Amino acid sequence: MKKTKIFAAVIAAAAIILAGASFYTVAENEYAVITQFGKIQYVVSEPGANFKVPFIQTVRYIPKELKIYDIAQSDVITSDKKSMIADDYILWRITDPVKFAQTLNYSISSAEDRSSVAAYNATKNVISSMTQDEIIATRGTKLTEMITKSANASIGQYGIEIVKTEIKLLDLPDDNKEAVYERMISERNNIAASYAAAGNSEAQKIRNETDKNVSVMLAEAKKQAAVLEAEGESEYMKKLAEAYNDESKADFYSYIRSLDALKNSIQGDDKTIILDKDSAIAQIFY
Repeated sequence: MKKTKIFAAVIAAAAIILAGASFYTVAENEYAVITQFGKIQYVVSEPGANFKVPFIQTVRYIPKELKIYDIAQSDVITSDKKSMIADDYILWRITDPVKFAQTLNYSISSAEDRSSVAAYNATKNVISSMTQDEIIATRGTKLTEMITKSANASIGQYGIEIVKTEIKLLDLPDDNKEAVYERMISERNNIAASYAAAGNSEAQKIRNETDKNVSVMLAEAKKQAAVLEAEGESEYMKKLAEAYNDESKADFYSYIRSLDALKNSIQGDDKTIILDKDSAIAQIFY
């Protein structure tokens, strides 16, 4: 009975050991590389539980999440022989676990070294192909994309992808910073002055065109006013002619106009007026 229990316990332990050696799990952020006698058989990239041949096949895990690595600050030389200081970091990941395992023997530190060297060389090559002014004008997303593309050209053989080479610092050495800044300020002032001159020229054109249009509109308005005034005067004279179209009405009109003339000729406090007997005003009193 005792031997039977011992045998059962041994069988159970063996089953547990066998199960532990046969099953493995893969996390969402890793690859599982299955090897047999040191040779890679296949790679599992989907998360979950899996089966392998116990004691013959082994599992090596490789991370597949995005990793960050800070590169040491370094001096770089532009195409016009100007010195600049570059400080980068990279975002990288393993995209081909088989190449990574075969070339770098599963070493993350080796991958970081290879990636940093590729990013440093790419930064140096891109900057050395441009003048300092071109770099200052280009830095940002465009310059980052150029460096990242160049870095990936030599790193793919290791199963690694550099997702982004970000420049934390791209600055000038202290000894020539002030001179460059003064030149940049001068250039910006020249650009601003050219914009201001162009704006003033355009504004003057608009003012001239507006003044011309106003003059044309005023001339046209005066012309229309003169025409209307002439038409009104003509209509007024026509109405007068119709109102005084017989001799009696004409005499009365002449009488009223003469009185108006007499009234307008009397000025000041002295209301005395001396008229020649032959004057038109004197005739109305005969």
